[in-house]
Amino acid sequence: MDLSKRLVVCRLTTKQSLGRVLVVTKDNVGSTDVVATQLERDLAASEALARWAEGLRVGLANGDPDQLAALFADDGYWMDYLAFTWRYRTFAGRGEIAEAFGRTLDHARPKEVEVSTLRARPRFTRRSGVDVLEGYLEYETAVGHGTAYVRLRLDDPSGEPRIWIMLTTLQSLRGFEHRTGANRPKGREHEVGRENWLDRRLRELQFADREPEVIIVGAGQGGLVLGARLRQMGVDVLIIEKNDRVGDNWRNRYHSLTLHNEVATNTLPYMPYPETWPAFLPKDKLAHWLESYAEAMELNVWTGAEVLHGERDEAGGRWSVRIRRQDGTEVVKTAPHVVLATGGHSGVPNVPHIPGADDFEGSLLHSSRFRGGRDYEGKRVVVFGTGSSAHDIAQDIHENGATAVTMIQRSPTAVISLDPCGTMVYAAYSDDRDPADVDFVQAATPYPILKQTYQWLTRKTCELDRDLISGLEAAGFRTDFEPDGTGFHMKYLRKGGGYYINVGCSDLIIDGQVQVRQAADVDRLVSGGVLMQDGSQIDADAVVLATGYKNQQEGIRLLFGDEVAERVGPVWGFDENHVMRNVWVRTRQDGFWVMGGALMEARLYSTYMALQIKADLEGVLPESALA
Repeated sequence: MDLSKRLVVCRLTTKQSLGRVLVVTKDNVGSTDVVATQLERDLAASEALARWAEGLRVGLANGDPDQLAALFADDGYWMDYLAFTWRYRTFAGRGEIAEAFGRTLDHARPKEVEVSTLRARPRFTRRSGVDVLEGYLEYETAVGHGTAYVRLRLDDPSGEPRIWIMLTTLQSLRGFEHRTGANRPKGREHEVGRENWLDRRLRELQFADREPEVIIVGAGQGGLVLGARLRQMGVDVLIIEKNDRVGDNWRNRYHSLTLHNEVATNTLPYMPYPETWPAFLPKDKLAHWLESYAEAMELNVWTGAEVLHGERDEAGGRWSVRIRRQDGTEVVKTAPHVVLATGGHSGVPNVPHIPGADDFEGSLLHSSRFRGGRDYEGKRVVVFGTGSSAHDIAQDIHENGATAVTMIQRSPTAVISLDPCGTMVYAAYSDDRDPADVDFVQAATPYPILKQTYQWLTRKTCELDRDLISGLEAAGFRTDFEPDGTGFHMKYLRKGGGYYINVGCSDLIIDGQVQVRQAADVDRLVSGGVLMQDGSQIDADAVVLATGYKNQQEGIRLLFGDEVAERVGPVWGFDENHVMRNVWVRTRQDGFWVMGGALMEARLYSTYMALQIKADLEGVLPESALA
C-alpha cells in the first residue's frame, strides 16, 4: 500500500475549536498514521454542524435578535428568500442583521431547526482561501417549510465557528406542499364509468367551465417551469403560447444554435435530462424536450394563441385578457394573476434606425427572423452587432458558403473561450451533484462577494485567453470586461448581453474570414451595401440586425398599456437590493409578474415566484416586505 500521501484528520472537540478539522499531508513513506476516509470527514462535518445548530436553535427560541446576530462573523451576511422578509434581501454586519431579525422574528416564528437529510451532506472545504464548514438546514416557519444554506468561517478570532453567509429560504406553504414523492397523487381519482385521465385532461385544457387562477403569457422555459411549480401546489394555470408548438421559441431559431453552457446547469425541475444526452444541448433537442415537459407535467397550454390585450379591474382584483385562439376565435379569460414570460429580456425586437435603410436593395431583417445560414450561400452579408447571436449568425452564414461576412461592432464586447474559461462560472454544476443543491450555493452569494469573485475569475480568464483577446484586438475587434473588471457574466446580469463565449467565430475573425468594422465609422446604407465615412463601401446582398431586444417593459406596454408598463418599470439589471429589477418578485402593479432569465434562473427562481403567487391566492402574503 502506498503510504506516501496520508491524511491525518484530527477533529478538535474543545469549545474553542468546535467542529474544526485539521488536514495534514504526510510524505513519510514509513508513517503509520491512519488514513481518514471521506465518510469519516462527512460524519465529522455533520456532527460539527449539528452541534453548531444548537446555538441557532437557542437564539431562535429566545427570540433575541442580538443573540442571533452574534452567531455571525464581523463580515457576515444574512440573505433571505421569502422565509423571513417575503422578499429577496441581503443584510451585512451584525448591527444590520440584528435589526432585520428584530423586524421579522415575530412574523416568521422559525422553529425545529435540524441539519438537512434531504440535501448534500455537510462538508469542510475552502472558499476564497478560507477554511469553512458548509451545509443545509431544514426548519419550520409560521406559514411553511424552509431550507437554509450556511457557510461557517473556521478562522474567527473568537475560536468559534461564525456565519460567513447564511441563506434562508421558504420552500413550501403548509397545506399546499408540492405533490411530489410521498405527496404524489394516488391516481385513483377516476371511478369506472366516469372520467378517465384523458377525459379530465381534455376538459381541463379547454377552460370551458371555469376561469384560471393564473394566466402565463409565453410557454418558453420560464413559463413552463413556473406553470409546473404552480400546478404541483394546486394552482390552476393557463399558459398562452403564440407559436404553433411548445418549444418553437427554440425550434424556430437559427439552424446552428447550441446552448453555450453544459447540460447539468440547464436541467428542469421534476424531470432531469437523460444521462445519455450531450453536454451542450442543440436547440432542437431542447425544443422537443420542452414540448415533452409540458405534456408530462400536465400543463394547460393553448398553442397558436395570441394575447391581444389585457387590463386590470382594480376594484375586483382580476385581469381580463383577450386572446385570439388558433382557429381565429377570440375569448376573454379572467384571473387574479398574470405573468409575462415571453422569453429572454423582452419579446420586442430592438430595430435601430440606420440611415439609408430604405435605399438598401438587398434583404434586411432582424435576427429574430433569421432562420439559418443556408439562405445566404454565395451572398455577401453584413451583420450588425457583436453579441452572442451576432457571432453565431455570422459563423453560420460563413459556414454555409457566403462569399463575404462582415460584422459591424456597435460597442465593445466581452469574449471568452468556451473551454476552459466559459464553463468556469458554472463549474459548480456537474453530473454528480444535485442542481437544486448547487442553486443554493450560487444564490447564497452576496453582491460584494459576487463582484470580488467575478473580478478574480475575469483576471484568470483574461490571462488564459490572452492570445484570443490580443488576436481579436489586432483584427479590429474591441473587447471590454466591464469597468470594474467583473467580466462577461456580470455584463449579462447588468445588461442582459454584451458578451460572447467563443465556439468558433472568434477564430474566424482572427483569421480574417469574418471581417469586423466599427459602427462609428458607418455613414449609411446605400443600394448596394454599407457606405463608410471614409467613402469606402462594404458590398452586401443582405443585412442582419443582431441588435437584441427592447427592455421587457416595452413588451408589457405592448400588451397591457402605458399605465401598467410605467407602474411596473424597467425589467432586469440590479435594483437597490442587488436583485433583478421586477423579475421573479411582486411588482408595483398588483397581480402582475415577470418571469425571465435562462434555464438555470428559471429553475431556481420559479420556486419563490410560485410561492409568492400561491401565498397571495391563499391570503397569507403580506402587503409589503417585512424588512
